[in-house]
Amino acid sequence: MRFARLEDITAAVLQRGSRPIVAIAPCAEEFVLRAASRAAAAGIAEPVLVGDLERTRPIAERCGFLLDSFESIHCPDDAAAVALAVGLFKQGRVQLIMKGLVSTATVLRAVLDKESGIAHAGGILSHVSVFDAPQPEPRDCDALTSLTGRLMLLTDAGVNIKPNLQRKVEIVKNALTVARALGIERPKVAMLAATEKVNYPAMPATLEADLIAKMAQQGDFGDVRVAGPISLDLAISPAAVARKGYAHQIAGQADILVAPDIESGNILYKSLSTLVHATLAGVVVGSRAPIVVPSRGDDDASKFASIALGAWLASARYAETL
Repeated sequence: MRFARLEDITAAVLQRGSRPIVAIAPCAEEFVLRAASRAAAAGIAEPVLVGDLERTRPIAERCGFLLDSFESIHCPDDAAAVALAVGLFKQGRVQLIMKGLVSTATVLRAVLDKESGIAHAGGILSHVSVFDAPQPEPRDCDALTSLTGRLMLLTDAGVNIKPNLQRKVEIVKNALTVARALGIERPKVAMLAATEKVNYPAMPATLEADLIAKMAQQGDFGDVRVAGPISLDLAISPAAVARKGYAHQIAGQADILVAPDIESGNILYKSLSTLVHATLAGVVVGSRAPIVVPSRGDDDASKFASIALGAWLASARYAETL
């Protein structure tokens, strides 16, 4: 089954009948506590709080979070708290990890630790966002009808700063795993760039996109179609495709948008959240546990959707490859 909307993910987690346990480390952050409380009330996750409980308690009282209702572990040192959360996953006590008031680098460092971490050998970590395809503008309503009623993915807006070709291959693989977990059986991938022509060495991303598209044609990614290099409008807008006379089997229908670097990916992510007011569910994948890494700038709906996505990935059969 292919999910059509973000809310379908929440429904699927509830239907599965399990409540994946999320370790939140460190936990002294109001927006994280609110998201955890909402997820617990909705029945999609059971929080385990890890961190400085002395700092957390007044924050919890201020936002109405019942701290004593959930398991909590006092660990005032941030790095130690994150390591403890990773250890809880390895022990089978939790199914996913959520970042609280601690730097993303601290979390990723613990996950990637060669001795105590949970990263897959040979792979990389990358950030994948999932969002409802935007509604078309009235002027393009007929041309953009095919875009609505489905989920789209964006990667990588939060982990890999300037990925080389090898890293981009792994970023694509991670995104494909998430897409298939959401029921997208034959994903259409757009390797984004500013042009559809290879312009090397001035624009190295265009050459890398072209090479990844050729790899896809050779079957390196399984049953998938990849276009690259391709501009954003031609990747998602049938109206733009018609105006420009562009021909490609995924033109205007991309499921996965792959940004050439973290700057463009982050700008696109924040454009969706601030200009279009889209709800984005985001997780870091590439390790044995999905990692929810919310931003203070994300609204409550996005934080909740991120937990739901992480819970689904943790409970789905695809979780073993994440």
